[in-house]
Amino acid sequence: MKNDTTQIRQGLIDQLGKTVTNSPSAFMLWLAPIVRDIEHGSITFEYTVRDEMTNPIGTLHGGVTAAIMDDMIGATIISLGREYFYTTINNIIDYFSTAKVGDVITGKTTVIKAGRQIINVQFELWDLKKDRLLARGYSNALKTDHKINGA
Repeated sequence: MKNDTTQIRQGLIDQLGKTVTNSPSAFMLWLAPIVRDIEHGSITFEYTVRDEMTNPIGTLHGGVTAAIMDDMIGATIISLGREYFYTTINNIIDYFSTAKVGDVITGKTTVIKAGRQIINVQFELWDLKKDRLLARGYSNALKTDHKINGA
């Protein structure tokens, strides 16, 4: 029988090219990414900026950018097939440009170092054409004592 990590990862693979409609993360369902690529330690998601994702001046809210980063990093760590959940220690984000309602943006994560206790992941958010970097960040996640299968 597959473990829960494998099932979650396979669930994302099964949604390649589609909007995520099956996820243990209710927040991911709200963000509604399209899965563009998933590999061991790397994920690419595509998002359409919606009105409720914007700030008062009509551009992608920095907090939503941070939330996209954190959510994608969690999914990326799942792609490693680890037995335990990892929790975010920190997120460091540089914001470079904006996106507005209707824009399609692409997030990509890459594991930089996967230690036993701490995993470091890089995040980039681009416009669809990949000619404008919107944000770049790094995050560290710490292993918890909570098994992914709930044991």
